[in-house]
Amino acid sequence: MRVVIVGCGRVGAGLAERLAREGHEVTICDISSEAFSKLEPDFPGQAVRADGTEEDVLRRLGTDGADYFFALTEGDNRNVLAAQLASETFGVERVVAKVNDPVRAEAYTMLGLATICRTRLLVDALAQYSGLEADPGASGVRDVERHHDHLDTPQPVER
Repeated sequence: MRVVIVGCGRVGAGLAERLAREGHEVTICDISSEAFSKLEPDFPGQAVRADGTEEDVLRRLGTDGADYFFALTEGDNRNVLAAQLASETFGVERVVAKVNDPVRAEAYTMLGLATICRTRLLVDALAQYSGLEADPGASGVRDVERHHDHLDTPQPVER
């Protein structure tokens, strides 16, 4: 499996490490060289200092041949831009953007972009810890079923 990750923070680095150690081909990029210090020194993937919101950079990273693309920077706008490029320009079928604002995450999901929202994940985890039932609509990656009929309204689905 070929994976491209934009953003080498704790989440990006952790996911890159896990996937690469399982034998997957992983390329992670970040605009800061210092960000790569979060990776183990023997990281078996490729780490590239570059701006993952630029089309030519994503092309050089091999996004057009990726099975998965994860936009995991700290900026919602950067993540949405990178994810849209991966999906619309490079045709990656499995794309997820980390969006911290739950209202924006829902809006982007309804517009056809799979999102993961840290706020929703934390609220759900804390509610479960407090003894409440899990809210299936508030956790995990929110994806959109792709309908063949363009008149259908996209409906969020949990993964």
